[in-house]
Amino acid sequence: MSAAWLKDTVFYEIYPQSFYDTNGDGIGDIKGIIEKLDYIKDLGCNALWINPCFDSPFKDAGYDVRDYKKVADRYGTNEDLYRLFEEAHKKGIRVLLDLVPGHTSEEHEWFRQSQKAEKNEYSDRYIWTTFCFEGAEGFPYVGGESERSATYMLNFFKCQPALNYGFRQVTKHWQLPIHHPAALATREAMKDVMRFWLSHGCDGFRVDMAASLVKNDDEKKSGTSAVWLDIRRMLDLEFPDAAMVAEWSNPPLALRAGYDMDFYLNERGNGYSTLFRDYENHQGEDHSYFKKDAGGNINRFLDQYLQWYQDTKDIGYISLLSCNHDTLRPRYNMDESELKLAYAFLYTLPGVPFLYYGDEIGMRYQNIPTKEGGYFRTGSRTPMQWDRSANLGFSTGCAEDLYLPVDDAEDAPTVASQEADPDSLYHTVKEILALRHSQEDLQADAPFRVICSEPGKPFVYQRGSLLLAVNPDSASKTVKAAFTQNRILYQIGSASCKEGSLTLAGQSFVVLK
Repeated sequence: MSAAWLKDTVFYEIYPQSFYDTNGDGIGDIKGIIEKLDYIKDLGCNALWINPCFDSPFKDAGYDVRDYKKVADRYGTNEDLYRLFEEAHKKGIRVLLDLVPGHTSEEHEWFRQSQKAEKNEYSDRYIWTTFCFEGAEGFPYVGGESERSATYMLNFFKCQPALNYGFRQVTKHWQLPIHHPAALATREAMKDVMRFWLSHGCDGFRVDMAASLVKNDDEKKSGTSAVWLDIRRMLDLEFPDAAMVAEWSNPPLALRAGYDMDFYLNERGNGYSTLFRDYENHQGEDHSYFKKDAGGNINRFLDQYLQWYQDTKDIGYISLLSCNHDTLRPRYNMDESELKLAYAFLYTLPGVPFLYYGDEIGMRYQNIPTKEGGYFRTGSRTPMQWDRSANLGFSTGCAEDLYLPVDDAEDAPTVASQEADPDSLYHTVKEILALRHSQEDLQADAPFRVICSEPGKPFVYQRGSLLLAVNPDSASKTVKAAFTQNRILYQIGSASCKEGSLTLAGQSFVVLK
């Protein structure tokens, strides 16, 4: 059973180095998050997901952890993070940290010990072959950099050696089974990390590369699922209110592996991508459903989503997101009028949704050089744009010292300018989130049913007793259906209904009660 508090929760994702800088060094910090808690609460988000803020050499923006129990100096201190938990809770805001369980930095002390020639308790904490010229056949590996005469397996970048949770199918002499004492010790070490932060006030974790733990796993990820179910038992016993969201994008597997939520991530050609990012398909044409007059079809999303929803609606939540630190911002190919409809749809679906910092004001994707392993993703990680002061209010430091440059366009959106404009994207997001919180039928577990998904007509769906419809194109559209709702609770654009007929003007959205 998922944590009860998730029922009426909307998460706000913060990339800490880019959110708000309080000491003028050009890098966002934890004190900056604390200062902006009222903004987040007023927007309508009542939970945070903070990207990795632990000690790291930052070869992969903090996803290369050097010390799981220490806040990186650039962000502040452990005490700052404890205070963030405390201040957030006072305002009714929960906080998830980013857990990276599949690998560490090559500078982590566990790995330093594992590299030694002499056998020690960390020797098998990572995955090693048994000879310096023996590669980890079928897996990426590194050799020639350790005292130990062996090569070690990678989990992602070269700087990220894979932690050893064992192999479900052992095919080589150097592979350990999942119940080997060393594999179990790795699992217990990760539990220890989780206990540390939960005992200091953290409310749970977003889990990076959640499906990557056990190697040579089967299609159902049985080995990795067994690890997470064991961790879930620990949480249920010791921290029953804690929540976990998986970076897995396979809810039928992730939710059965003990997760409360699983992200529906953008992957080329999948259902989610057809809503906002169809430009990434192999044909090179953008038929995103929410792009005006682009010829999109909502059924390309529904075909996958409905299957997952029906299979998992009683065991956990699918988490849709506006964007994240790995994805081009939705403003890349969509204007504000299109985003208003897209967000209205996104935040009225079942599950527990996430909003990426800056998406509420339509921050643009920036075409800039890579930083800390970001590559193409770097352009979605630029500083939050607060106002028209220096560095768009992100930092009082010198422009050349900023973690990443701010948007230098004259019309770069800012929180201040959008707050002053009642017709802005910001106000639409705020209104939609307020509506979700006020209507139980729009929250995580309220029933969902498709009424009309026929091309050329509005998409009409039901949440509990509410009827909702969206028309992303420029022409007015009408649908005839048997419905009793006739009072407009909320609308973007305009809509009218009478005698079983619902008409939406171009680029409109409506909620009927």
